[in-house]
Amino acid sequence: MKVCHVTSAHNRYDGRIFQKECCSLTKKYDVYLLVNDKNNDELKNNVHIISTKFKPKNRFERFFKSKNSIIKKALEIDADIYHLHDPDLLNMVEDLKKQNKKIVFDSHEDYPQLIKEKEWIPKIFRNLVSKYYENRERKILKKVDAVVSVTPHIVDRLKKINYNTYMITNYPILSTEKIVKCDDGHTICFAGGISSQWLHHNIIKAINEINNIKYILIGDNENSYFETIKTIKGFDKVEVIGKIPKEEVLKFYNKSTLGIALNDYVANVNYKIGTIGNTKIFEYMEAGLPVVATDFELWKEIIEKNDCGICVNPNDIEQIKQAILYIINHPKEAKQMGINGNRIVVEQYNWLTQEEILYDMYYKLIGRI
Repeated sequence: MKVCHVTSAHNRYDGRIFQKECCSLTKKYDVYLLVNDKNNDELKNNVHIISTKFKPKNRFERFFKSKNSIIKKALEIDADIYHLHDPDLLNMVEDLKKQNKKIVFDSHEDYPQLIKEKEWIPKIFRNLVSKYYENRERKILKKVDAVVSVTPHIVDRLKKINYNTYMITNYPILSTEKIVKCDDGHTICFAGGISSQWLHHNIIKAINEINNIKYILIGDNENSYFETIKTIKGFDKVEVIGKIPKEEVLKFYNKSTLGIALNDYVANVNYKIGTIGNTKIFEYMEAGLPVVATDFELWKEIIEKNDCGICVNPNDIEQIKQAILYIINHPKEAKQMGINGNRIVVEQYNWLTQEEILYDMYYKLIGRI
């Protein structure tokens, strides 16, 4: 059986698409990944990566000029199942259905809600664009053979459109690296998006009055938000690492006291409910770090129930400060939190559990070919 994953927006080595779904499926199928870039085609980890040789310069080109090149290449691949990863790829569904192909749509985000927060869309038009997409999504997803998403509230919404909807979330691939803790002081670690949604400005304000503390910030810092946080009192306690490979990130986890993940209350994560589609808290837990995280309902259910960290209001500076101080001042309890977190990731919150759901979905699709 030949499977083709298609993305118009993601990098060819994307963590969810390539590293998790495609690489897992190579154990059972002939897997292709069609991407929008100008790089050479290649075979990597048994995945045939095929390029459209078209790299959109902006959103307009991606939404309106990508379609022809993507569909042309997709039909040349002639797969049995097409797994689509971006909302603009809904435009492909009717073309593929004319060729009697099986189709999976993978909704990484709650797109109707996400559109309402897109700053590049004039505010006056956001609700209108959101409603248009939602109506189009409802119409087209009825025609696909399976739908996938990453977190319960999105799955519940999509299941009302297409009953054959699965939750396959972004739990981490278990690392083969051995955890060697070498804490070099009071160190907080963050790896990921250096953007306002992760409230780094609140973290810096919280640590300003804490002595002998360092905030390691790992990620792409070439943006205006980073320039803004550099002006906040307390930034002298920040150590900026920049974007580095995952293997290097693990070394910083090993010498940290705690991992921090303060995602803001936004519509795309259903405000105070949250999402389990983000891997950050699970990566900290796997590394044996106690976690300070947003008090989303879904995150509290995992973190507090299993005693592997502290959940706080991400906009309450004093709460953030006190949570950090508790972990620093209670090393025995903090160590146990780290042990607890590592245990439940190894037992439950890891990609192998999601891989089985992915296999089951494909097995049922193939049974209907």
